[in-house]
Amino acid sequence: MVTPVPIITAVENAMVDRLKRGLGQMVRQVSTYGGEFDDDGLADVVRNLPAAWVTFGGVRKTSAVDARRKSWKAEGTFIVMVGAYSVRSEAASRQGGARMGEVGTNMLIWAVRRLLAQQDLSLPIQEFAPGAVRTLFNTKLQRDAFSVFALEFHTAWIEHALAGHAFPQPVDPATVVASDPTCGLDALFALYKGQLDPATPDLTAVELNTFVNGAPESGLPLAQDIVTLPPSQESK
Repeated sequence: MVTPVPIITAVENAMVDRLKRGLGQMVRQVSTYGGEFDDDGLADVVRNLPAAWVTFGGVRKTSAVDARRKSWKAEGTFIVMVGAYSVRSEAASRQGGARMGEVGTNMLIWAVRRLLAQQDLSLPIQEFAPGAVRTLFNTKLQRDAFSVFALEFHTAWIEHALAGHAFPQPVDPATVVASDPTCGLDALFALYKGQLDPATPDLTAVELNTFVNGAPESGLPLAQDIVTLPPSQESK
């Protein structure tokens, strides 16, 4: 059974997977960011460089896709942080050295942008557009020089709104699509005992009523046709 995840989580995990496979031995690790540069263990982080981290940078803008405002386009930013160090100099931490282990952040910046630009990661998102590259660290820690840069990647996805005053409906596991890890995410509300609306029944028939020269006094149609529809595949 497919476990649905939010689109943000799906994108982060897919970015980590692609960078792990693409960067290979350029880095010692690729993972989602967990505050490695915010605690007292910075020295340990530097010793594990070169490395890359992925995190969500936020939604920059959300705009309606249709006049009914049922679908919304969310424009989001994801960030990849790359870091490298050198025992020789700050310049070497950026430009690399003679040994394979001395990749340098300049090479990592190029490689990450090469691997992610114009990619949709087989997810329902707009292809990544590379954005700004910013310096986070370019300094020395004890005797080691290290540099860390943040690379922005912009994308967009569609979010569907509930009808006015409506709550989510139960999710049929049979309708979850394995190729879309975000499909069926409304099942989360049932899991956490949130309020749900009854499932909308399938359309089984269409009634066609014909009135000539206005409706008769009885209000009954002069002719009536009922078209029975076959059951949908989702209800089987």
